[in-house]
Amino acid sequence: MKIKSISAHPLRYPEPHDHGAIRHITLARVEAEDGTVGWGECISQFPDSCQATKIVIEQGYAPMLIGESAIEVEARWHQMVDRVWWYGPQGIAAFAISAVDMALWDLKGKLLGLPVCNLIGGKLRDSVVAMASIHLDMDDLDWTVKEFESFAGEGYRIVKGGWGTRPEAVFGTDEKRDLNLVRRIREVIGEEIDLVVDILGARVRWDVQTAIDRLAKMEPYRLLWVEEPLPPQDYEAHVRLRSRINTRIGTGEQEWNLEGYRRLLEAGGVDIVQIDPGRCQGITGSVKVVRLIEAAKLSFSAHTWSSALNTAASVHLLASSHAGHCMDFKPHESPMQHELVSDPWVQKDSLIEVRDTPGLGVTVNENTVKEYSF
Repeated sequence: MKIKSISAHPLRYPEPHDHGAIRHITLARVEAEDGTVGWGECISQFPDSCQATKIVIEQGYAPMLIGESAIEVEARWHQMVDRVWWYGPQGIAAFAISAVDMALWDLKGKLLGLPVCNLIGGKLRDSVVAMASIHLDMDDLDWTVKEFESFAGEGYRIVKGGWGTRPEAVFGTDEKRDLNLVRRIREVIGEEIDLVVDILGARVRWDVQTAIDRLAKMEPYRLLWVEEPLPPQDYEAHVRLRSRINTRIGTGEQEWNLEGYRRLLEAGGVDIVQIDPGRCQGITGSVKVVRLIEAAKLSFSAHTWSSALNTAASVHLLASSHAGHCMDFKPHESPMQHELVSDPWVQKDSLIEVRDTPGLGVTVNENTVKEYSF
């Protein structure tokens, strides 16, 4: 079966989990000769990067891939990677590869009548762990604490928070306030629920000694791991931090491709590796990274905080590897999770069922795509 058409769709939407802020993603739509359609996405995040991604997909990849086999997905992935040799396999190119590759896997699964996890290694589990994940409100700690209390009541086994409502007041910038919040969250969620905090080291920029001091004071509250505690590109600093603290380190969401993840793992400063199929060259790129993580005997968490398509890709990645730990999951209804698809993902006791539906396992509402296009 050959590829008939490829198009890109930048979307703009209000995100309830980011206090109503406007966020952006780009979808890819790939149609086969028989009319079967596959959908994918990338977390392109800003309006300018969405438009740039659309140009790369429609003017760079589409002319090259139309008429090629829709079944040989990895061959199409290599074509895209080879195409961007001059301007590099990261950034906008990685976004574009991610969206098209994800759509191709969705399409292949539909054409063969199989869920994606069966095509990338096999279904090793019937459900995957969802981690309730929100942006904190560091100006209103009472609101934030109530959010975590509600997650505990909804059955989540892992909860996570980070950042804030404005750059001047985010988690990691006020030691006293941060410790007070972590203490209060631990009190309301109890001792059995795991807690993760996200420092967003790319923006907060702790140095190693600050991270050592702050995390030592958080130890009584038993963090499952601390996410991105340092600037992500400083691998050596992560190694030094890891040797001085008891809390596990999660990082990797700023990486783009296999080579970047290889450098991260070889440095030895990470315990929980974060991967995002909407960023690190799609499902094909993510599978290659997962194999590295498995060989290193580490675990990965899916950094998937955009649409139901990226959630779906993450479900299949987690289901097909024993190294999969959990995935970020939006605990409230949101446009890209509950309007974009007619069959949104639902957690029960912190678990999401791995569907046997062919492809990614969700049905895109094309009217919703039109509604949020810009």
